[in-house]
Amino acid sequence: MKLLEHSAVIEQDLLRFAAAGSVDDGKSTLIGRLLYDSKSIFEDQLNALEKTSKKRGQDDIDFSLLTDGLIAEREQGITIDVAYRYFSTPQRKFIIADTPGHEQYTRNMVTGASTADLAIVLIDARKGVLTQSKRHAYLAHLLGVRHLVVAVNKMDLVDFSQDIFEKIRADFNAFAQGLGARDIHFVPLSALHGDMVVARGERLAWYRGPTLLELLETVDVAGDRERDAFRFPVQLLAWPDFSQGRMRRGYLGRIESGTVKAGDAITVLPSGMTTKVATIRTLDGELAEAATPLSVTLELEDEIDISRGDMIVHAPAGASAPPRVEKRIEATLCWLHARPLDRRRPYLIKHTTRTVKAEIATIHHTIDINLLEPRAGAQTLNMNDIASVGIRLHQPLICDSYADNRATGAFIVIDPADNVTVAAGMIQPAVAAA
Repeated sequence: MKLLEHSAVIEQDLLRFAAAGSVDDGKSTLIGRLLYDSKSIFEDQLNALEKTSKKRGQDDIDFSLLTDGLIAEREQGITIDVAYRYFSTPQRKFIIADTPGHEQYTRNMVTGASTADLAIVLIDARKGVLTQSKRHAYLAHLLGVRHLVVAVNKMDLVDFSQDIFEKIRADFNAFAQGLGARDIHFVPLSALHGDMVVARGERLAWYRGPTLLELLETVDVAGDRERDAFRFPVQLLAWPDFSQGRMRRGYLGRIESGTVKAGDAITVLPSGMTTKVATIRTLDGELAEAATPLSVTLELEDEIDISRGDMIVHAPAGASAPPRVEKRIEATLCWLHARPLDRRRPYLIKHTTRTVKAEIATIHHTIDINLLEPRAGAQTLNMNDIASVGIRLHQPLICDSYADNRATGAFIVIDPADNVTVAAGMIQPAVAAA
């Protein structure tokens, strides 16, 4: 049988990014300009934008209307929910999350950035680095976003001053050093007029770096995902199909990180049984190799008792550490729901393909999102609170710390009374004694 070529390319060219900033820094306008200048707006959308802008008495198109989809947002002039938009260029496909700027909507920022490969933090050139600028950078770092672009917007209102841009760069870098952020890019731009968004324009000649779109097209995110250790949570089991010449059971799921090849030695957790990958299949045929985020069926050389929620990883070798099997975890928790945490009752933790009962046993401290400092003494969590907590699990999770692997270090908390998601969590490296 002829094997298909390596199929990680299916989503290697996809970049998920979030845009955040203080109120009225121009996030929605920037995204609208990005869509418009990259010719990613349909004609009927453009006509509707022109009509709505004219009704408001505006001569030019109001690009923020492309993402500020809620009527309440338009009336207040702020973004209060996460708006997602999709576009593509010949180099890459994109999913944009336009996240709220106000601290009241921290949960929406967490939601929008939780799956992002890159975050854009907008800064108004007239105002410089504000508390909210630091808050959004902190949240992006907390959520494991590896690439950060600081877009210094409204340069047209400061006469395109290089000195002002350099001052903002220095101020932000001083903050970022303490944060531990690594891959940071700075771009001066005018979202309203389009300078350095897609086209370079003529008024920022002193800036020699790439435009915003050029940065988005070239940042290496496929390499990020494939360099992570191989993690394959089992979702479904498929019995042998002898009519198709398949003699082994198949294990279906999505490769959450890393790559796998036919012949690789693997370990099944939590049992610890080892074997080798016999075959990798997709709906299109058989593969010699597959990578995240491809959904595949793995057939193994030996018959092993495997169930939904188990995880297949590479057999321990070299520097690749296996995931932990834990019944108690330390985590950073963001409370998403208006209903406060009730520590007297159990919740459900959904982690990859496994769901277990759990109790929030300890609240170590909450995080002051303005001062970015811990605050002890909390007895419960309310909407938008971020806290360091200890969680006791009824059955073990197979997990990594979020800093090592976002896919297997993240989980959601569900209230079993109505199946509502009430919190999102990130597993910390340290594990308290049971």
